[in-house]
Amino acid sequence: MPWSRAFEDPIALPKGRQLLTLDEAAAYIMKLPKAEQNLPEWQAATEALIMAAEDRGPLLHARVGMLRALNRHVEREFNPDRKDTHWGKRKLTRDR
Repeated sequence: MPWSRAFEDPIALPKGRQLLTLDEAAAYIMKLPKAEQNLPEWQAATEALIMAAEDRGPLLHARVGMLRALNRHVEREFNPDRKDTHWGKRKLTRDR
């Protein structure tokens, strides 16, 4: 039963539901309107799901494809506060 394979982490949907298996993810895509199904993000997610079900690709790619399609409208922001600080300078051989 390749379509019953479960994702390592569930995929959270906007209304609080979760997708646990490849079959649930495929059913979710099939319920979308045809115009939305034809978007490149959903086409890529569908391809990744099929490849994972046929053991031609990793399950992680199917999960990432679904997440990218679900979050296609979310704009990424740069947060300068996340920049890691440099705790020391490299020492040259001559300075040791």
